[in-house]
Amino acid sequence: MAHTLVSIQIIPRPPQGENVIPFVDRAIEIIQAAGVRYRVGPLETTMEGELPELLKIIQEMNEEMVRLGCQSIISQVKIYHNPTGASMSELTKKYD
Repeated sequence: MAHTLVSIQIIPRPPQGENVIPFVDRAIEIIQAAGVRYRVGPLETTMEGELPELLKIIQEMNEEMVRLGCQSIISQVKIYHNPTGASMSELTKKYD
């Protein structure tokens, strides 16, 4: 069982002031390619895994935004860590 949940809201500032949605979609593709469990929400995406692995994914997302020419990036991150285990489904089961 994973020990950490990380929610990320990435807010890139595109190079020409374009719509941010294609950039956010690219960031989500990076999460998908990483192979961790995740859930996309309307304002943030939550990932499940081990803290170093999840932080590396966030780093990759930010580096990709720079590569795409973004002038700046805000990454709002929430971390829930539990040494005995953490899962999205366990925390939300009464609402699902």
